[in-house]
Amino acid sequence: MEVIRLNQVSLWRRTQEEFSYDLKKTILSFLEGKYRHPAKKLVLDRIDLVVKAGEKVGIIGANGAGKSTLLKVICGILQPTRGVVRVAGQIAPLIELGAGFDPEISVMDNIILYGVMLGFSRQEMMKRAPSILDFAELQEYSLVPVKVLSSGMGARLGFAIATDVQPDILILDEVLSVGDESFKNKCKQRIEKFWAADATVLVVSHDLEFIRQSCEWVIWLEKGHVKLIGDANQVVQEYLATTAIAGTTNTRL
Repeated sequence: MEVIRLNQVSLWRRTQEEFSYDLKKTILSFLEGKYRHPAKKLVLDRIDLVVKAGEKVGIIGANGAGKSTLLKVICGILQPTRGVVRVAGQIAPLIELGAGFDPEISVMDNIILYGVMLGFSRQEMMKRAPSILDFAELQEYSLVPVKVLSSGMGARLGFAIATDVQPDILILDEVLSVGDESFKNKCKQRIEKFWAADATVLVVSHDLEFIRQSCEWVIWLEKGHVKLIGDANQVVQEYLATTAIAGTTNTRL
């Protein structure tokens, strides 16, 4: 049974230039007759993708290839400019850990809120809260506002919640770099349980050996379009061969 389907998905996004183009500059440019529409960039280009239940899928590519953007489109954080995205099942995105927290309310209230947004009841999240706090090593912070936490503590909390609720679909974006070495090992051990279970997993990582060993098949993105899809070992080998050639060419230049 398929749980994720993308048909001809494209996404245009504003460039950094447009994001920095403030209201004052816009008004002045209008008055001076110099206004022009800020540029947009094609970030995803006609992506077709089908993921079946229980599959473990890796996504690789250079920085700026569109990997994280693709995950955000699948999660519904971003809406495609064109095309159709269909997702069946409960999805937990570990993309920008802690980004969805309300900084003014307590850690405990954020645990409940986060879980409710994932489709769980308040009562269920109250039961899960002790194990979440224990895993995140934040037992002493349960009643303090999230704004008191460091960015690392917030990331640990986000990881603990998303992986404790055991979703149908788990989305991972370089999350194995969270925290110190001890916590990283805890993260890896917990993620390994998802590989042993029936959960569908999509993972973006620059750790190609991890991708090769842990994923059944891989998507290679290049400048927003699919360069290659196939067996994990084959696609990683092709990717490494291409980057090695590019590195040799750059050295000669």
